[in-house]
Amino acid sequence: MAETSRLSVIATPAMRPAAHGFEGRPRHADRTTPLAILPPNHAPANDGRLDHFIKRDGMLFAGTHVIVDLWHATNLDDLQIVEQALRDAAARAGATLLNIDLHHFTPNGGISGVAVLSESHISIHTWPEISYAAVDVFMCGAAQPHKAIEVLRGVFRPGLVTLAEHKRGVIL
Repeated sequence: MAETSRLSVIATPAMRPAAHGFEGRPRHADRTTPLAILPPNHAPANDGRLDHFIKRDGMLFAGTHVIVDLWHATNLDDLQIVEQALRDAAARAGATLLNIDLHHFTPNGGISGVAVLSESHISIHTWPEISYAAVDVFMCGAAQPHKAIEVLRGVFRPGLVTLAEHKRGVIL
């Protein structure tokens, strides 16, 4: 089975299984397994379903979340360039852009924002004073998040890129 990241979640009273229809599940304060299990009659993936889950390499999951650090990058303080980069990244990935919301900070010129997609989002936070940007690309369905990263690399021309990939909502 392909490897996925694991995350511990501290359960709060609002997350108790009975409150969300997950009766019969043990209640643990520290979880490293999914909080929800789909019913047994849940169909396999990509067969016309509307949830846009992905079936790949024997796994069924909600989407791919790529976390990217861009070091020694340029254009990190230019609002127009950042906005166009997000538009182009969404288009290259085959995603449907719904909205872009960006904030330009002063005096350092950093930019934080998100491109909201039908398939999820691309977020960016820049620190031009140290030539660094933190980018998250999360996409479900047929969208291809790694293609979005190709665009961002071309626009911001980082000297160093670190990347981590996490499959979200793994069921199988």
